[in-house]
Amino acid sequence: MSPRIISGRARGCRLFSLPGDRIRPITDRAKEALFNILGDWVLGSTWLDLFAGTGSVGLEALSRGAAFVRFVDWSPQAIRLIRRNLAHCRLDDPGRYDVLHMDAFALLRHPPDRQFDIIFIAPPQYHGLWKKALLALDENPDWLAQDGEIIVQIHPREYEPLPLKTFEETEQRRYGGVLLVFYARREDEGEKPESDASPDAVTTGQG
Repeated sequence: MSPRIISGRARGCRLFSLPGDRIRPITDRAKEALFNILGDWVLGSTWLDLFAGTGSVGLEALSRGAAFVRFVDWSPQAIRLIRRNLAHCRLDDPGRYDVLHMDAFALLRHPPDRQFDIIFIAPPQYHGLWKKALLALDENPDWLAQDGEIIVQIHPREYEPLPLKTFEETEQRRYGGVLLVFYARREDEGEKPESDASPDAVTTGQG
């Protein structure tokens, strides 16, 4: 069954998707849990949806009252799909979104044109792209608002602790084959931590 908008203005709208494993889907269970965690913070927030795929997470944010979402994907099929889903769910309000057909890493190398409250990273599985994206943000952290969060969606087997100088891991939530890892700015920002985390951490904070 195709993914859907769970709550808000476009509640119940079924999203168009693509066959195959090019796009990493987030389950409705994990998506609902994610937005329950974020709660009222979504209202008026700004999102950078990297590797956006169907646009499911960014569309959910718009439906729940986010002020702006930037969808980024390298695949022309994904870009067409995001635009189709925006129109289909009637979430294509001018000024509340943009859709960039470009490489996420090229974007992250640029000086930020704006800051985002939430940066969502969900690249294709098992290629290490989540680590590359997180490390790129760590080198160019002004994409994230001062009190913002980075949220990574991966399979639990992909997880490993990363030595970050600007951000630190704050929480994990696991929902079957979906692991959500949350990062925020370090209180001692600029000092590179000695990580003593282990891969066993993927079992913590299950929802």
